[in-house]
Amino acid sequence: MENILNEIISNKSITVAILAWFFSQSIKIVINILKEKKIDLRLLLASGGVISSHCAAVSALAISVGRNFGWNTPLFAISAIFASIVISDASGIRQEAGKQAEILNKIIEDLYQKKGIKTERLRELLGHSAMEVFFGVLLGILMGTIFW
Repeated sequence: MENILNEIISNKSITVAILAWFFSQSIKIVINILKEKKIDLRLLLASGGVISSHCAAVSALAISVGRNFGWNTPLFAISAIFASIVISDASGIRQEAGKQAEILNKIIEDLYQKKGIKTERLRELLGHSAMEVFFGVLLGILMGTIFW
């Protein structure tokens, strides 16, 4: 068990990803100090805001894997695809969820202040149907098999 822990701790790719996450979260604290003139360490674990720690961590991971194991290796391919999924999620689905939260907050505020409710139309379908997932997986399997 100790050997496994030592190997994980000495893994450069994990280390660089964690450092990128920690650095991006620390920047949120510095920005808050400059704006609010106070230290809020809860921001170290908060999601959202500048800089995306998710994007920083997966980008650092992919670059580290590419540099350590080669740009044409399956390990780099896995990390690059993983990174692009996380980045897409961070800039797409999570952004839409944030817009929904913003509108819900406005509705609560308007109801509390007895104002009229004004909303914009949001994308309601954020996920995929089972059939869309099935054909996506099937296409991926076919492409991987054909180009292997």
